[in-house]
Amino acid sequence: MAAPQSRWNALLEMLTSEGRVEVEAAAAALHVSAATIRRDLDELARQQLVTRTHGGATINAIAYDLPLRYKVARNAPEKKRIAHAAAGLVKAGAVVGLNGGTTTTEVARALATRADLRSHGTETSLTVVTNALNIANELVIRRHVKLVVTGGVARPASYELIGPLATELLAEITLDHVFIGVDAIDVAHGATAHHEGEASINRALTRRAQQVIVVADFSKLGKRAFARICPVEDINVLVTNQDAPAELTGPFVAAGVEIVPA
Repeated sequence: MAAPQSRWNALLEMLTSEGRVEVEAAAAALHVSAATIRRDLDELARQQLVTRTHGGATINAIAYDLPLRYKVARNAPEKKRIAHAAAGLVKAGAVVGLNGGTTTTEVARALATRADLRSHGTETSLTVVTNALNIANELVIRRHVKLVVTGGVARPASYELIGPLATELLAEITLDHVFIGVDAIDVAHGATAHHEGEASINRALTRRAQQVIVVADFSKLGKRAFARICPVEDINVLVTNQDAPAELTGPFVAAGVEIVPA
């Protein structure tokens, strides 16, 4: 695992799982020298993602919600398949909401590059409403997309705008579809997020949409996080891996949620 960013991803995964890592154990697991791991941990500490300790590091409190540039590699092929399947649910002329996250970022990319939507030339063929700065940055150059960005306070960990300024705009608009990326989802607790501020703006997005579509790889199914976005009754469609186990998808089907395999 020679690339530094690949090692950083792996170290952050270990820290997220265990809460701490030891230099010697990490070096053995990643097949690199202890000196390399020390440099990697020093760099992650400089970026305030970990706290260095004697012989290793512990995870910072903020690191449960890692910046997108580190999370993007996790389950990347599955997320792209999910995103393309989700984007296929949208027709030209639709008004689409997108919250922040790696999977919804892939949905934005899939929508922006769909040939049938781009065929309208300079005419607007899609309206996108988002509270995610990174998604807005990618879509603003797409001449066929009308881009609407909420206000709010930016969270560096996820690039999402949150708070009252973000929800004020949403009270004045309606959406045909909203694509919601989640930290966890189960039938009992619905869609949930780690951060209550993100859950609040995501909840506001779902309330303005005719169709609520959750995009999540199956590692998030049957789990719950701190703050609820919406109950399962408010979710119309769940787009997830085609090989998601039936014991994970079955409860959603029984609850009336349409499963779109990708």
